[in-house]
Amino acid sequence: MRTLILLALVTATFGRAAHAHGEAANDLHAVWTFDPWIVAPLVMVAVLYGAGSWRLRSRGRRGKMPGLRPLAFWFGWISLGAALTSPLHWLGEHLFTFHMIEHEILMAISAPLMVAARPLGIMLWALPRASRWQTAALLRSWPVRGIWRALASGGTATLLHGVAIWIWHAPLLFDAVVENIMLHRLQHVSFFASAVLFWWAVLWRSPAGAAAWHVFITMLHTSVLGALMALAPRVLYGAQTAAAAHWGLTPLEDQQLAGVIMWVPAGTIYAGAALALLALWIRRSSDQARQADVLRPL
Repeated sequence: MRTLILLALVTATFGRAAHAHGEAANDLHAVWTFDPWIVAPLVMVAVLYGAGSWRLRSRGRRGKMPGLRPLAFWFGWISLGAALTSPLHWLGEHLFTFHMIEHEILMAISAPLMVAARPLGIMLWALPRASRWQTAALLRSWPVRGIWRALASGGTATLLHGVAIWIWHAPLLFDAVVENIMLHRLQHVSFFASAVLFWWAVLWRSPAGAAAWHVFITMLHTSVLGALMALAPRVLYGAQTAAAAHWGLTPLEDQQLAGVIMWVPAGTIYAGAALALLALWIRRSSDQARQADVLRPL
């Protein structure tokens, strides 16, 4: 509790120190961004996970932590922190191309890695015993479980993630995000939260065949959105591409590169995930058929 209060005070005290997006438009030196509204949650999650892991190990509960899950968590956390605080974030405020790279890292790399790690149980072990039991009871309560099950079902999660992506890429809203730091924070939260729901549904809630279908649908509609941006004959995102000339690009070229990144590299990640899930579904179906053949009487 003291840690949460301290982080809240730090955020409230230094929140105004975060740089607005347009303040450094004339400074072409990429810098790290330490927005307390971003750094504080990142630090809190890392501290809780690290403390929970240490407590589990100290109690000889190594079996509770499968070997690859901690690696998935830390790689996901590092990629998330790098996307939101490294010079990539600063570049994304000035070039649409880098902004798109940042978003794809959030949704297609950080989110699935952290979902695969399933860190919540380990983070609960960082809390005092009474708080841990109270929090666990709250998470197991029927309202929380019911809401989570509804939101994290395959069809709902895929729809919510798709809606978040398309709404925030509407040109007027996207340009407003570039000029308003609160909207930018909200955009990132929407992308990451909806991606967590989506990947949770894919990895932990849906059968492999249905999961492959959800990933394929997401690949399809994000590729269409990327193609629309890449092939548009005119600039759609005026504010986001306004500084492109400082890097030797025209605004239209900056927009086209951003669209290609969503269309091809990001689409490749989704395609790879869909193929892996499809292969898993085929393998499981073959195993079930083989077992049925073995058990079938002659």
